[in-house]
Amino acid sequence: MTTFEWIIALLLGAVALSALARRLKVPYPTFLAIGGVLLAFVPSGPSWTLEPDLALALFVAPVLLDAAYDTSLRDLRDNWLPVSALVFLAVGVTTAAVAVCAHWLVPDMPWAAAVALGAIVAPPDAAAATAVLRELKLPYRILKILEGESLLNDASALLIYRVAVGVAATAHFKLSEFAPAIALALAGSLVAGYLFAKLWMVTTLRVTEAPSAIILQFAGTFTAWIVAERIGLSGILTIVAFATTIARTAPARTPARLRVPTYAVWDTAVFILNVLAFILIGMQLRPIWTRLDEMVRTEYVAIAACVLAAVIVARIVWVMIYGATFRAVIASGLLHPRRAMAVPTLRGGIVVSWCGMRGIVTLAAAFALPEDFPYRDLILLTAFAVVLGSLVIQGLTLRPLILLLELKADNPVAIEVARARSIAYQAAIEEIDGDPSEEAEILRLEYRAMLLRAESDGGVSTGELPADPLRRRALAAARQAILNLRESEDIGDDAFHQLEEELDRAELGAQG
Repeated sequence: MTTFEWIIALLLGAVALSALARRLKVPYPTFLAIGGVLLAFVPSGPSWTLEPDLALALFVAPVLLDAAYDTSLRDLRDNWLPVSALVFLAVGVTTAAVAVCAHWLVPDMPWAAAVALGAIVAPPDAAAATAVLRELKLPYRILKILEGESLLNDASALLIYRVAVGVAATAHFKLSEFAPAIALALAGSLVAGYLFAKLWMVTTLRVTEAPSAIILQFAGTFTAWIVAERIGLSGILTIVAFATTIARTAPARTPARLRVPTYAVWDTAVFILNVLAFILIGMQLRPIWTRLDEMVRTEYVAIAACVLAAVIVARIVWVMIYGATFRAVIASGLLHPRRAMAVPTLRGGIVVSWCGMRGIVTLAAAFALPEDFPYRDLILLTAFAVVLGSLVIQGLTLRPLILLLELKADNPVAIEVARARSIAYQAAIEEIDGDPSEEAEILRLEYRAMLLRAESDGGVSTGELPADPLRRRALAAARQAILNLRESEDIGDDAFHQLEEELDRAELGAQG
């Protein structure tokens, strides 16, 4: 088969695996990981390569921007303590546990290489978990904690990874010499991301054609990452600051005819990048596996299994210790949470501790190791084994575990959506209230009917509204109302984006 034929076949296979995953209600990366393993052993399969230096920029930057754009800063701030505990302490505990395990199993492995392995497998891909969690009735706070973790834990893990890789390449290393540079890089990354977002919004203000706008979005994302890395900053933090800055201003200036195709393209791109990551790693495993003799293969598989166990156990132990400590502090009266929901429960802790599937960041970091890095083959094989094992073991059992625990659900987003919808359509009515025309009266009656439906059943259909300049004016007022509600934090980003999509459909229907 030619390269083009392989690409078509692999993409069709990925779509089929994704459909199967949706039917079985499991994260689609689970089946992509299985497909990557099978591809490694396909006779006469393709043998594609990618420069290690490009792996993080290609795989991580777009996926991270997509996640950061949808992140609610209000919810992140409300859950800063558990998110911080997972982002910093859980990542640190996992890195240390894996490093100790790897160095104990392979005494000749340098500590820098062992720490690099720990940092590679430390950050969970919570997107795989939330794909399952969103289909189940769960406490909203658990979902927000996992989303916040997935956004920020890559930064902490890859910071350790960068230091470890640098130590492995340096004969003499002193933390006192590197600490100021690291601190400056962290702060500089946030500033650079903010400034780059402002510059990007100014330079793309007049771009109104959808294909050009989408191309510029991808080009801007990769440029921000590459520039940050070239000047010694953190690409991860730069992209997070870049995306969150744009997310606060772009909705007000982006018309629906640009936003709707943009979201569709980004969803597709993230899916393709996941497919590509598992395919490329699968191809890297084949030459590694074939050049190892039977005894070394057995040894490497045993090491990978031990590292996988260390990864799973370390997360469970840390989450349980955190939950028990937090509950003990509250019981002693030393801390009084603002909401009852803020108290971590045992069943909630079990769910969070089991949502530790690894994914694209782990694959990209392993792939990005220099070709001459100590024990690179072992680290690459172990990283893929951890991704595969966690996705299969935890990904396939997460839904049954949640159903067994019978967690009490809440849905604050639905409440916020219903309230914001009423305010938005009231604003639309007020915008055209002074127009005496017959068309305005018909539209007022229509919006009042929508308002009554929104207040009664929380739903409204706006997809089939006829084109009308007056309607567009009213929709603009409704859109401004929900923008104001998000700005004042009366609603979170989940409710905002849900209503934004609803108004986008109405706006597209009003274009004529």
